[in-house]
Amino acid sequence: MKPERKEVRIVKQELLAADIYSMVLDAPEIAREAKAGQFVSLYCRDGSRLLPRPISICEKNDGEGTLRLVYRTVGDGTKEFSSYAAGETVALMGPLGNGFEKRKERAVLVGGGIGIPPMLQLAKELTCEKTIVLGYRDEVFLADEFEPYGEVILASEDGTHGVKGNVLDAIRHYGVEGAVIYACGPLPMLRGIKEYATAKHLICQLSLEERMACGIGACLACVCRSNAVDPHTNVKKKRICKEGPVFYAEEVDLS
Repeated sequence: MKPERKEVRIVKQELLAADIYSMVLDAPEIAREAKAGQFVSLYCRDGSRLLPRPISICEKNDGEGTLRLVYRTVGDGTKEFSSYAAGETVALMGPLGNGFEKRKERAVLVGGGIGIPPMLQLAKELTCEKTIVLGYRDEVFLADEFEPYGEVILASEDGTHGVKGNVLDAIRHYGVEGAVIYACGPLPMLRGIKEYATAKHLICQLSLEERMACGIGACLACVCRSNAVDPHTNVKKKRICKEGPVFYAEEVDLS
């Protein structure tokens, strides 16, 4: 299905934690096509905000035809989205990008901050043994929703929730020998995960977060450094919105 901009109905919107919202959309076509790790672009009603906001897919329900987005309000666009109520509509385009490649080996899912939501759909889709490591700065959200799908380990900066420190501290504490790592979160976290996986010779997939404009790979606004020449740009760059947002760790240069 070629993604097209369309209006969809909001089924539910709720506040999960400080500045963290969950929005459920009636979007059967997108729900049917979407894969864990993909995203949608949401458009503001305010005409002064021309560019859409990319938001990762947290969950989908094929039977109900719904799509769930969990996002943080960080600017005027997402603050506008947080004001929408059930029954209203929102314009979006998707699903966009390439998601995680699901493997059969034991898995360690790592989410940090607002990189946690897209890991929930992946946890539901993977059929292998799973350990789920979630890192928080302060308030916890979504953690209990991961519990049906694997062992959940929490990490927080002050030690209030789980291991004191970050997700890498939790991984080192519990160990992940022989596992495939799937990770989403801020760049410093992903950089550390890549270094760890490389040193341990582990297969690792990373979902990169970046500011996007068109969301379909045309504008080259969201490129990242890669370790091979990209056929589209003829340089060592990859478009996060098109070739990503998920890459194998060895494909991208995060230094």
